[in-house]
Formats: sequence, C-alpha cells, structure tokens
Amino acid sequence: MNRRPPARLWWTSFGLALLGWGLAASRHWLLQSNAYDLGLFDQWAWLVSHGLPPISSMEEVHLLADHGAWMFYWTGLLYWFHPSIQWLFASQALALSLTAIPIWMLAAQAGLNRRLCWFSCLLWWLQPLVFNVNLFDFHPETWVMPGLGLAIWCQRQQRFGGWLLLLVLMLGCRDGLVLVTLGLSLSLLIQRRWHWAIAGAGLSGVWILLLSKWLYPWFRNGEGPKAAGRMFSHLGDNFGDILYTLVSQPWLAFTHIDVGGGAFYLLVLVLPTLPFWRRRSLMILSAAVPLLLVNLNAESSSYRTLIHHYSLPLAVLSVTAAIDGLALQPRRAFPWKGVIWAVMIWVALAKPWFFTGPYLNRINMVGDGQQAISKLTTKDRVLTTSYFVPQISQRQHVAFAKKSQSKQAFNNNWNVFLLNPSQPGWGSKRRIQTDLLRQAKDRNWTCQNWDSGLELCRKPDAKS
Repeated sequence: MNRRPPARLWWTSFGLALLGWGLAASRHWLLQSNAYDLGLFDQWAWLVSHGLPPISSMEEVHLLADHGAWMFYWTGLLYWFHPSIQWLFASQALALSLTAIPIWMLAAQAGLNRRLCWFSCLLWWLQPLVFNVNLFDFHPETWVMPGLGLAIWCQRQQRFGGWLLLLVLMLGCRDGLVLVTLGLSLSLLIQRRWHWAIAGAGLSGVWILLLSKWLYPWFRNGEGPKAAGRMFSHLGDNFGDILYTLVSQPWLAFTHIDVGGGAFYLLVLVLPTLPFWRRRSLMILSAAVPLLLVNLNAESSSYRTLIHHYSLPLAVLSVTAAIDGLALQPRRAFPWKGVIWAVMIWVALAKPWFFTGPYLNRINMVGDGQQAISKLTTKDRVLTTSYFVPQISQRQHVAFAKKSQSKQAFNNNWNVFLLNPSQPGWGSKRRIQTDLLRQAKDRNWTCQNWDSGLELCRKPDAKS
C-alpha cells in the first residue's frame, strides 16, 4: 500500500488544529488560563523578541533554567513579527493534531490497511489526554509529539541519523523528555539493538549532565531545577540524583507510590487503547517505564491526571502499542466497535463540558477586565490575579498576588494592582487581596472598581 499519508489526512489534521486553537483561545478569553504556565511562556517569548533577558518576574527564573527548553527561543522570532499569545495556542493545537501524520506512518509501516490507518489516527485524536492538554494553557513539549511518533518510525525504519536528530529536538523542548529518550533506549536494549540503545542512553546522559552540572547551576545560582527537590524529595535533591536513584536503587521508586491513586491513574490513562494491545505491544510500552515511574513518584497529583502535560508522551506510546496489536489482527472491515469505545472514553474523560459550566464562572468579568487592561501600559509593574497574568504578560514586570509576593508588594516597586478579592484565583486568597487594596487606598493610590468586583489601583506617582 502507499505509505504516504493522504491529503485528506493532512486537511483533517489542519481542521482539527483550527478547532483546538479556537477552543483554547476561547478558554483564554473567558479568563480561565493561568500564570503557570501560559503567563510564564508568554512573558519569556515577549522578552526574547525584545532582546531582553528572558527572566520571569513571577519566579525570577531564566527560561533555560526552567526546563532547559532552548527550542522555545524560536518563539522570539514569531513575537518579533507580531507579539500575540495566539502563537502559543495555535502552534500547540497544530502540533497535537499533526501527530496523526506519524501515527499514520507507523500504522502503514506495521502493514495495516487504509481503514485501520485511519482508525489509528482516530485513536490519537480521541485521546482525552490530548484534548485536555490542548486546553490547559501551553507547554513546549507538545511541539515534539509528532517528533516522538516520527522517532519511533525512524528506529523501526533503521534511519539512525533522523532518529538521533529527533531525540535532540525532543530534549530541547523540556528536560523531562529525557525520560522518554531513556525509555526508547530501554526498549531498544530489550531488542538487543546495542548501538542504538547506547547512542540514545549516551545522548540522554550527556544532556542530564549538562543540565544538572552546568546549565541549571549557571542560571540558578548553583541550584538545580526548581521542581526536582520539591516534587521528588524522597528520590534526590536534583535532576541527576533522582535519575541515579531510579537506576541504582529502583525499589525506592515503589515505596512512595499511592497504590490506589496510581492504579486509577494508570487505568484512565490506558483505557482508550487497552483493548487493542497484544503481547507484541509490550516492546514499545517498555519505553514508558521511566516516565511512568517518575509520574507515580511525584508528590504533586498533577503528574497523575489527564489534564496536565506530564503524561502526554505516554499517549503516543499507547497508540503505537495499539497499532502493534492491530497488526496481528489483519482485517478489512472498519472497526466501528473500536470507534464507539474510543468515543465513549472521550466523552467520559475529556473536558468539553467545562465550557457549559466551570469555564463560565468569570464571564461577567470579561468586559470589565478588558476595560481595566486598556488603562495599562507595557511599562507598568502589575500585581494581579493568576488568571489575569496571561492577559497582560507581555511586559517586564508582572506577578500574581500569592503570599510571598504580597508580603513585599509595597517594597518591590509594583505601581498597579489589578485584583478581585471575590475571585482571587489560583495561589491567592480573598484576605490577601483585600488587604493589598486596603493598604493601597491608605497610601492614596488612585482606585477604580467595577460591578464584577474587579478593582484597579495605581500608585500616585505612576504615569498612565
């Protein structure tokens, strides 16, 4: 059969990308996006495009010290052409939708007929995790999900140079993807493809050393990545220590796992593709082991949800495992029962219904927020709520009113407060924002309020 993805698949992918972009942009318009991580990345992109040091004013952390995502520097060119947060939404939706292209290639490579190739793409598009991640702000590792699928295709097609290049690109989008490159190396080791396994493991090891011994200490005054010690303190204090513990004392990876929560996480993760797995699928599933162990060991439950991005590479591996299982059951009829199953799981676990309820809880603030934002300049130093940060993050100084920021609010030269105590948002509290507004008024700041509870206060000597 023709191994090339048909034009109809490309057009379908572009159409779904437009839909995904529209939904993500709508969520943002409804004030449901947040400082972490959309506001962070939007600010970094804007800073890069202006030739300024990409250091977040919320975390005082350099772009490269966050997740070593050097690929994100390319957004500076897009923001230089036109500074818009829509670049992030559009590129994420496009990458997630276009992952169906390498999925098709993998299915054709496995010998599946045209109908089953389409079914394999549907299994990807109908992953609840894929839909939810597209909505949940922005994360640069979504860009390389097509690269992960293509890397698996390359290793099966014996294209070593392309495979290695794709691994490099993956590592450039997030440090955590080193767990995926190590996983791919593990699966190759099991297949006794020694040279490939050694190359993949060597590349992963070199990147880990560069991050933990050079890049992070350089940009973080000797400290490691911010999430390592906080999320995996029982495994180590930095990225390298955590991986060393997993390799040298793997039993420790199982001592802190919440068995009930971990089992539920695994169940909802694999449900869309589980019926199609066979023993042959275990080979590619072995590549998921390092990332799964880390997600199960994380102290934050966000690593074990179908909302956050941490599990996204596992969706690619699970669909590939389904393809390997389907290859053992050649058939001509389209598997309608499989489609019904995937749709049922999507309806149960995807979050489109959020647009009918949870995403509408700030709709009365949208117009007021737009009026308030129109009164700001890019030079203003704004302390606001988490959900307003990505609305105004194209500036050097913006943060949200969490406890640590609020304690020093009047010592850190913030000249504008944009707050709503009735809806304080993530990481803040009504009491904190009420107290900040009270102190601002006591200091004769000029304040304006709206019916939605939104209030903007400006320092007297701050020029509008």
